[in-house]
Amino acid sequence: MISLEKCTKDTLKEAVRIWNQVVEEGKAFPQEDCLDEISGQAFFDAQTYTGVAKDGNEVVGVYILHPNNVGRCGHICNASYAVDRNKRGKRIGEALVKDCMKQAKKAGFSILQFNAVVASNQPALHLYKKLGFIQLGVIKKGFWNKEGVYEDIIPHYISLENVC
Repeated sequence: MISLEKCTKDTLKEAVRIWNQVVEEGKAFPQEDCLDEISGQAFFDAQTYTGVAKDGNEVVGVYILHPNNVGRCGHICNASYAVDRNKRGKRIGEALVKDCMKQAKKAGFSILQFNAVVASNQPALHLYKKLGFIQLGVIKKGFWNKEGVYEDIIPHYISLENVC
């Protein structure tokens, strides 16, 4: 059974490990440098909310939630999700996104926007469609993957008004 909670010092090391898996894969996150526990603590603390998914006592996923912009666009938030590579395909990502939407609404955001969903990330695209996100178009060659190939990105958004 997957449970969701705020990232704490007790879950930080595993959250950093999972985050770094996605960074190292070079197929979804724009970051190129991995986090250590110190930079990870600072990075996760700088977010509006950092959540983790646990299967029993094991951390299996992490997400960050933060403003997408400021001022007149400050009601729009952005998020990123990472699932342990050995636990993918078990609906952990779905649990992370749903919890993120609740936390975003609780934090006062009214729209969740993804700026750069990589077109080859079919599991994410399928999940976002299932959850009702709207695709905004395609940015040709907007993501430079680890292999040095430019891939298309597909921005998405969803209104949080009906989130409970």
